Amino acid sequence: MSLFGLNFVVLASFYFFAVDSRPTAVHLRNMDSFIRAVQQVEDSNPGVCPLALVRALRRTAGHDDMMTVHFLGASNNLTDTDGLETAILNVSSFSFFDKAIHHIVTDYGEERGVVLAPDGTTVALAPLLLGIESGLKAKMEGTTAVGIFPLTLGRTLGLSFLSLQDFPASLRLGPNGCWDSVERPKVFKLSRPPTLATDAMINGGMDGAILGTDLSNLSASEQPPALSKILKGYYSFVLSEERGLDAVTSHVSPRRRELSRSILETANLHSQLMDTLTLVWKLEKTEWIALDTGVSKAVKDGLKTFVHKYWDCPQIIPRCQWGAKPPQDTPIPLSLPLRFLYVHHTYEPSSPCLSFTNCSRDMRSMQRFHQEDRGWNDIGYSFVVGSDGYVYEGRGWNLLGTHTRGHNAIGYGVSIIGNYSSTLPSRHAMDLLRHRLVQCAVDGGGLAANFTIHGHRQVVNYTVCPGDAFFSEIRNWEHFRD
Repeated sequence: MSLFGLNFVVLASFYFFAVDSRPTAVHLRNMDSFIRAVQQVEDSNPGVCPLALVRALRRTAGHDDMMTVHFLGASNNLTDTDGLETAILNVSSFSFFDKAIHHIVTDYGEERGVVLAPDGTTVALAPLLLGIESGLKAKMEGTTAVGIFPLTLGRTLGLSFLSLQDFPASLRLGPNGCWDSVERPKVFKLSRPPTLATDAMINGGMDGAILGTDLSNLSASEQPPALSKILKGYYSFVLSEERGLDAVTSHVSPRRRELSRSILETANLHSQLMDTLTLVWKLEKTEWIALDTGVSKAVKDGLKTFVHKYWDCPQIIPRCQWGAKPPQDTPIPLSLPLRFLYVHHTYEPSSPCLSFTNCSRDMRSMQRFHQEDRGWNDIGYSFVVGSDGYVYEGRGWNLLGTHTRGHNAIGYGVSIIGNYSSTLPSRHAMDLLRHRLVQCAVDGGGLAANFTIHGHRQVVNYTVCPGDAFFSEIRNWEHFRD
């Protein structure tokens, strides 16, 4: 075990991660509930400055660690011009916000300080709010928002890379988890022991970086919107039935991976992470850690894993999140890498799904049909692509599917929800399959680099799947073969 592993607990204290087993009161832990609570505070304090409110929330959660104060100042530095008195949060509000924002993982693998977003992903509120505060501060002061990356992602990633550098790359980040109920979420359990950079922390960090950057780039004549409006615009949107995400020009949560990449990839992330860690060690007077020659390599290796898992790969909604039933028999493992990718449309459901709620319902409907009517072990597809911006896990990367008769053992079967006999899927849905999922599969060892794409109809005689319009489209894709 390296010196970084030995100092895991010390490093963790630099930001909002802790292990705790104390019982707490139960609240519905979704983004809509949090936004409603924020709006109630705004309604009771008309004209409140969003920067003052987000600072008050930081103070409520006790997030005045040295790095945060270095970039944002102490949270109790409120002035009369902020339009918010220090007593803004009453006792009940204090309790709610403290539990909602303060990030911990219990001894039993429950992650707190996270909420279920309307799009089906889980978001840690602390890095989200720090990014927003950084952007608001820069906007109000007319300065550059230098703290956005260190406070939203840099510190979290850097400390996680160093504390777990002796572990396999796949275990240095994450994990994701599942809620006890997506309708009334109260408990979020992680799928394995946590790193400092759980998926929720990374989601919150990416969202904070996106929104903070947007706010810092407002023109001099633009006033920042209320905090509740900032959050609603990003999380609580409705997609049009005609074009889905293709018609969306504003920044919304299903695009967090591509948006955060566009913001951060042009920067030298390795250099920024090293600068962030150097500042951490300086503030904590532990500069001696930088003398270890393995630091730079640990950061470089960790960044490679981060880029693959969170930028190259699409967000995949796990089975437990869409409400999958267990397989009816023992699953059969695949022998990887596979040489083929078989493209399908679902035909039924015939309409594209445009929200997590509708896509999850369609997934359950297909699984029920495949298990009960067809007598299959599970939903047939390896993965299913929605028009809500996400990929849904079917059999997954490692298990044999039932999607393409006679070819299940040599290829993945991926379907886009809808009937595409005469119309095409949204461009965003097709790009998720054509570029993101495919690259993720090749780089992750699931597909051979020289894999072949076939439409379902090419290898099974009795079907016109994936529909005439969609099949004509995929004939132009890389790796397609007649």
